[in-house]
Amino acid sequence: MRDPRLTEQRNPQSMKIDELDPLDIVDLINSEDRGVAEAVGAERAAIAEAVTLAERAFRGGGRLVYVGAGTSGRLGVLDASEMPPTYGTDPSMVRGVIAGGLEALVKSQEGAEDHPQDGALAVDALDVDGRDFVLGIAASGSTPYVHGALARAKELGAATGFLLCTPPSDELRALHDVVIAPLVGPEVITGSTRMKAGTATKLVLNTITTGAMIRMGKVFGNLMVDLQVTCAKLQDRGERILCEMAGVTREEATALLDQSKGSVKVALVMGSLGVSSDEATALLAEADGQVAQVLGAKP
Repeated sequence: MRDPRLTEQRNPQSMKIDELDPLDIVDLINSEDRGVAEAVGAERAAIAEAVTLAERAFRGGGRLVYVGAGTSGRLGVLDASEMPPTYGTDPSMVRGVIAGGLEALVKSQEGAEDHPQDGALAVDALDVDGRDFVLGIAASGSTPYVHGALARAKELGAATGFLLCTPPSDELRALHDVVIAPLVGPEVITGSTRMKAGTATKLVLNTITTGAMIRMGKVFGNLMVDLQVTCAKLQDRGERILCEMAGVTREEATALLDQSKGSVKVALVMGSLGVSSDEATALLAEADGQVAQVLGAKP
């Protein structure tokens, strides 16, 4: 029987993929992948609404919480885990919840997605409330764990959203504050949503968090000035930002980062205005963290 979910339908372009040589397999997969960005672009208005909901949550002291299972859950956890080193956020600001817990990140726990009550319990464990924005991720749109989590989040007053890769029902759209549905079409390997659907999901999540962090003042021009120097790579990036934007030498940049305890944003204000770490911190606080308001011009 034909499954109505787009993610479970057979792709007519790949019916004989098992007969192809390696180069033809690569070409076919690449051809299918080219439509992913276009499908994501078609959902631009809904993605922008999700950015707004995430920013609203952050400004109100709330969080962005991703909930998913399998590939969808892993991508949510990945996006959340990249926020602290990239934007200097508290790890609790963006959270990723995956059915089956942390073990599911490295070993499949497929049966864990079948229990909506477990999704509800996961939301309770995070003490979700009306300040939060909870985004469910399920390529097929049907994962019980995700639906259970979102139902509980709504009961607790949180804003909710759904990201899926099959046409959403009217009921689903009416139920949530935002629904994002990039329709990437059937997968090259039927039902393997780690492929086009997974790529679309990654693009959407990248855009939501990047957009929200820009709006929160964690980017100056196109520079990630709120990164925290926690490794050699980020130390180098931070120093290069300071050299370019504050006009200091490498040695001076290193000293500024030491004095600012690894905060590139604070060091940038220090180097640009010739103020102390405490003064730079105070100026940024007055400007709600917006470097452009403190320095008066964008790069």
